Amino acid sequence: MTIHPTAIIDASAVLADGVRIGPWCLVGPGVILAEDVHLVSHVVIQQDTTVGARGVIHPFAVIGGDPQHGGYKGEPVRLEIGADALIREHCSFNRGTPQGGGVTRIGSSGMFMTGAHVGHDAVVGDHVTMANNATLGGHASIGDKVFLGGLCAIHQFGRVGQGAIIGGLAAVTRDVIPYGSAWGNHARLHGLNLVGLKRKGYGKDQIRRLLAAFRELFEAEGVFAERLDRVAMAYADLPEIMEIVAFIRADARRPLCLPGE
Repeated sequence: MTIHPTAIIDASAVLADGVRIGPWCLVGPGVILAEDVHLVSHVVIQQDTTVGARGVIHPFAVIGGDPQHGGYKGEPVRLEIGADALIREHCSFNRGTPQGGGVTRIGSSGMFMTGAHVGHDAVVGDHVTMANNATLGGHASIGDKVFLGGLCAIHQFGRVGQGAIIGGLAAVTRDVIPYGSAWGNHARLHGLNLVGLKRKGYGKDQIRRLLAAFRELFEAEGVFAERLDRVAMAYADLPEIMEIVAFIRADARRPLCLPGE
């Protein structure tokens, strides 16, 4: 463990073996830094935050700050970050609120580029990339392996399913299905994340079936609920399509990001 003499560490903070804390860092009360975490310099971890093993946090990031919520009165709330996170300059991750469950959760192996913001009570999956200044409103839910383009914004309580890609500058006010590709202001659904599916190992025939299911669901005639049932029956052997169906059915009250709206 190495701690620069200019760093300020609260007596209640817990630092595991191999932690490195650079100059002018502040580690507040209730903070837990797991093995081999590296705070490069000028990092603020305000309080009540866990950073998983091998996380690297760059200068001027403010991690574990108070939730930006008018009703917050100083109650005990937390931020939890998984292992192998890369957090670049000027990122801001807020702790949860009592009304939202009290914990903001960020998964493992995430890459958070300069200025990325995670609002209170958000849930972020594993292997998520947030490009420069991407923003999550409070209570947002982001699945695994999602890519959020630079300067995009996800509305509070918004959901983005696993494997989706959101284009830069997108204003996302409606839920985006797993493996969807959405961009624009306001964001519209522009098909599936074909690059992500190919990286996952899908061949041409599999992708053709996924696209056929997508067109049946979003472009065919008839009532959407009936189309959803048809797709669920016809493509029950495709896990990704069934994941999309489950995502939609999980909260039917939420508005969906759709093509051409």
